[in-house]
Amino acid sequence: MDHLEFLIWSKYIRDLTGIQIEPSKTYLIESRLGSLLVDYGCSSYAELYRKAKTDPGRSIEKRIIDQITTHETSFFRDAAPFEMLKHKILPELIDRRTARSGAKQPVVIRIWSAGCSTGQEVYSIAIAVREVVGDAARCRIKITGTDISADALTRASQGVYSELEIQRGLTTKQADQYFVRLGQKWKIKDEIRAMVFFKKMSLLEPLTGLGVFDVIFCRNVAIYFNPEDRRQLFHRIAQVLEPDGYLIIGSTESLAGVCSQFQASRHLRSVFYQLVRPSAH
Repeated sequence: MDHLEFLIWSKYIRDLTGIQIEPSKTYLIESRLGSLLVDYGCSSYAELYRKAKTDPGRSIEKRIIDQITTHETSFFRDAAPFEMLKHKILPELIDRRTARSGAKQPVVIRIWSAGCSTGQEVYSIAIAVREVVGDAARCRIKITGTDISADALTRASQGVYSELEIQRGLTTKQADQYFVRLGQKWKIKDEIRAMVFFKKMSLLEPLTGLGVFDVIFCRNVAIYFNPEDRRQLFHRIAQVLEPDGYLIIGSTESLAGVCSQFQASRHLRSVFYQLVRPSAH
């Protein structure tokens, strides 16, 4: 791939996914999309680009998105945020929502996993929630998982994982309690799957139709965006977070200098963000 091809492809990928690929990472495009040259009988990346742009069914574009957005994921990846969810965020939210609605009404708490990939984060959230509230009728937890990759969402929706994927982050007890063995694979139990709704969505676009959330996980997604796209994303996230809600981003990320609508707080080994409250006059 020459420099001109890289410039064309990097803009195309950014427009499709928001992912910003630096010139030093040309190999990333080549390694992720190399197989598509063979699949579509292309002799160059320029030819693949032309075919993708003129494909009326946009099936090539879908394959490109799936190949480029394949990110590393596992259950309970970086365990600290899930411990914070269980021991701080959920108890606080349940107490506040119960006080607001009265003990007779079930408490509804909505959680969004942005860039949920193949579903491990979403089901980790659901398991953490279940470990706190059980199946108590007083709490209704609704979890939404979104991703731009249709293939990743299909896998997430099916909730079927290999032995290796299960071993990465789950205890034997959690696997037995929340999954059913299917031969060499494991399937999430229906009662956990029922807590979750999946939706295909690009984080570059307006977050319409999602509703408002009490907790938002947006971890290790915006690191692939350029500074302006990152700023706009967190501005949009601020619009769909409850005034007393919690935003959790990646452990190596920070919103300092990115979005002034959020302020950081620390809990043990984790950081969470909340909306800056207007000062009283």
